Amino acid sequence: MNQTAGILFQLGQSLLLVAVAPLWLGWVNQWRAWLQNKRGAGLFQPYRGLAKLFNKEALLAHRASPLFRATPYILFGCMWLAAGIVPVLATSLPYSPAADVIALVGVFALARVFMALAAMDVGTAFGSLGARREMLIAFLAEPALLMVFFTASLISHSTALTTIVETLAHKQFALYPSMAFASVAFLMALLAENARLPVDNPATHLELTMIHEAMVLEYSARHLALIEWASSIKLLTYTVIGIALFLPFGIAQAGDWSALPVAVGALLAKLAVAGPGLALLETLSAKLRIFRAPEFLGTAFLLAVLGMLTHFLLET
Repeated sequence: MNQTAGILFQLGQSLLLVAVAPLWLGWVNQWRAWLQNKRGAGLFQPYRGLAKLFNKEALLAHRASPLFRATPYILFGCMWLAAGIVPVLATSLPYSPAADVIALVGVFALARVFMALAAMDVGTAFGSLGARREMLIAFLAEPALLMVFFTASLISHSTALTTIVETLAHKQFALYPSMAFASVAFLMALLAENARLPVDNPATHLELTMIHEAMVLEYSARHLALIEWASSIKLLTYTVIGIALFLPFGIAQAGDWSALPVAVGALLAKLAVAGPGLALLETLSAKLRIFRAPEFLGTAFLLAVLGMLTHFLLET
């Protein structure tokens, strides 16, 4: 694959993820409604919601600083960057060196810090409450996520996500018991990082339970649309990271254009199954009390560490 074609392919991949992220969120929400014996709003409801918000007039608090105004754009840019460097359809693309797992976690952390600062910027009680809760969740979820990545990096001897995926997908077939523990830990971290049940409820507006929603109550119109769009991109990005780590079969090798149709079909099939799976997990889960979240994420961290120890004991 020449440099120009590779850049165009990576750009197209990132644009595709950004464009279909609301559809993916609609797919999960629709399945969640079906599992609760409800009709649901439809697959394209997130697009309609974004269009409605973009057509409204933005209202800002009088005390809002430039940080408050800039945060939605920074958040959207960080999520787009993360989606663009994750190997979704092919490995070894031009910007593959940027897909280091530590840097990837850093991009998510940067977006979270700006979101928390913006929530506290206007001085509302809900914003400060949500920011504190968000940082508590992040403080516990990020170590678990890093341990998951480190377990995979020990197998591939690299922290580059593309190298990890290349090793797991295209090298000699092998069973890794450590990845079984890591997969459970990653799923728990995904639920926490994306404000999903049982850690958070994306549909609530009760001040005693909301975390993410408390930070965005002061936003409206295009600013809120960008935040909601970025949240859907983040959920899709975490999902494709999980697919790349634990179900990497079907992903195309660098330069193998003939394998791209198979890679696209495999990705769509995995996402089609992952949506109902996530919806089922949320339907069967009850919202945890905020003070029980450390126990939930502590379990995720212990499972990730157990996966790493299993690698040293059984796989080396």
